[in-house]
Amino acid sequence: QVQLVESGGGLVQAGGSLRLSCAASGNIFSINTMSWYRQAPGKQRELVASLTGTGFTNYADSAKGRFTISRVNAKNYSVYLEMNSLKPEDTAVYYCNYFHRGPPQLNYWGQGTQVTVSS
Repeated sequence: QVQLVESGGGLVQAGGSLRLSCAASGNIFSINTMSWYRQAPGKQRELVASLTGTGFTNYADSAKGRFTISRVNAKNYSVYLEMNSLKPEDTAVYYCNYFHRGPPQLNYWGQGTQVTVSS
């Protein structure tokens, strides 16, 4: 079992910044991918950024240049999502995800944290 707890969401004005945190605990394999997804009302959940166990990062086009995913420290797999130059269209519930290819494949989600960007 893996537990993921997000924090750091809130209300911010356009152009502002927020840092989301995902605290990961439990039976975590070193070979994994930690990711942030988001889901806006009426839309499908979409990938924002991901970070593999080897340090490879991947970003959605909408996040490139504005968002940064990173590990909290080298000893655990908790991650941050630093979000700058926020736009109203970034408003969504942000979810942390842990994925291990396996076998067996493991896929866990946090409960989500709301980010609201006002214009």
